[in-house]
Amino acid sequence: MSHPFARNARAVALGLLAAVASVAARADAKLHPLFTDHAVLQQGKKIHVWGWADPGEKVAVDFAAQHVETKADKLGHWHAWLQPLKATAEGRPLRVVAHNTLELQDVVVGEVWIASGQSNMEWPLDRSFESQGDIESSSNPNLRLFTVLKARSRVPLSNFAEPDKHAWHPSAPEFARKFSAVGYYFGRDLQASLNIPVGIIHTSWGGSPAEVWMSDDVLRDNHAYERDILRPWGRQRQALVPQVRQWEAERDAAKAAGKPFTKGVPNGGWTPSELYNAMIAPLLGYGLQGGIWYQGESNAGRAWQYRSLYADMIRNWRRDFDQSPFPFYAVQLAPWDKGRKRSLEEIAKEPGESDWAELREAQSVASRAVRHAGVAVITDLGDKDDIHPTKKAPVGARLAMLARRDVYKQRILAEGPVLTAVSPVGDHVVLRFGEIGSGLKSADGGPLKGFAVAGSDRKWHWAVAEAKGGEVRVSCPDVPKPVAVRYGWADFPIVNLVNSAGLPASPFRTDRWPAITNRQ
Repeated sequence: MSHPFARNARAVALGLLAAVASVAARADAKLHPLFTDHAVLQQGKKIHVWGWADPGEKVAVDFAAQHVETKADKLGHWHAWLQPLKATAEGRPLRVVAHNTLELQDVVVGEVWIASGQSNMEWPLDRSFESQGDIESSSNPNLRLFTVLKARSRVPLSNFAEPDKHAWHPSAPEFARKFSAVGYYFGRDLQASLNIPVGIIHTSWGGSPAEVWMSDDVLRDNHAYERDILRPWGRQRQALVPQVRQWEAERDAAKAAGKPFTKGVPNGGWTPSELYNAMIAPLLGYGLQGGIWYQGESNAGRAWQYRSLYADMIRNWRRDFDQSPFPFYAVQLAPWDKGRKRSLEEIAKEPGESDWAELREAQSVASRAVRHAGVAVITDLGDKDDIHPTKKAPVGARLAMLARRDVYKQRILAEGPVLTAVSPVGDHVVLRFGEIGSGLKSADGGPLKGFAVAGSDRKWHWAVAEAKGGEVRVSCPDVPKPVAVRYGWADFPIVNLVNSAGLPASPFRTDRWPAITNRQ
């Protein structure tokens, strides 16, 4: 019979071993990968910091003389909220203490914007017009860049598909050269104007339509989207079933024969919500000021639908980021002749209909509908033979000007002439514009181009246009009584109306005649 002390000693030893094993088995507390060295936190709003730990584990967060304690919930999620802070370029440590300690270095507070869309937003700085000098001079510790890697998901994700490959980087040639050119130039100009840290989170994918950047519940809540987007996709997915089964058979046969098999699984193109789920949902909760958006090419054939789709996407993001007003600025579709290889003379032969013009109109209609939104006009920056015009610096600059005026209350002329009134007067029409500066003019000093008029017969004719002060007088001898005017209404508009700052007027139409993309 063993001595009681020996039995107790063995029990204590076993207990200690179990405790050690328990501690050893505990998972380390982790931060969401949006929080890395060199991160930018949004000024002026409560700062949400979050991550994962063992359920019930106590977690403390320390930053900028603030100490917040919290506890992981039953699923192991923890959240801490820091009080709003003023912008500062002083890099400070952010410390997270649980049973392990995490410490980030050089975390600053400033302005954070998200940059998203399709290929013209994805387009890198090193493929942009005359960008080598900008790359060489891109080192700036107060401009910081974060890129979300491409991923797809059928369900919303709380983390990135490859979390360890994500990090904030202070702008420098090795990081800026492959970053979104539009995102970089927007951030560069904004930072120079505000003189505080600016962070840009870039998340885009070439060729993507707007509906893949929207949540499933928003698409399903709209009967038209259910009919025009979700049902066709469902039919397309059903049609893929035999192809996928054939692919599986080929894969299995190759495996059985010991042969390599590299053929990709048939996927049928874009799945609604898949990029929202994988490339937006993981960002939700991070403090942002607003967003910039360069997309629409893949929706041009459904331009009428885009009036509501784009507006609902903005509302969707505002709701899910839970931030207001969350200003949102889009780049208007650039002029492009859709690969038809026509000369400028052929393009200008006669006015006609255009789905790209209707998409540009839809961008403006949606922006007005949601408020705190705008459109950067780039009718002077297109390439008739390339859907990817490479002059990205002025695109970023014009987006930044909209933000500087609207968000940061700088008194600048931030956009081109905006149509405010239309007055038919006998054989001509008088158009009045706002945002003119000291007056309207043609960009090249020649006659105004791109205006067309129609009478009640709805036949369009090129018009003569003359600018005086803030007005343009439009007429055509073939239309004795014009009732409607269009400007720049083409895939590749040839136009030259600008304000005193040289910023171009947006294409427009004064008629409400049926749109070619309105299939309702």
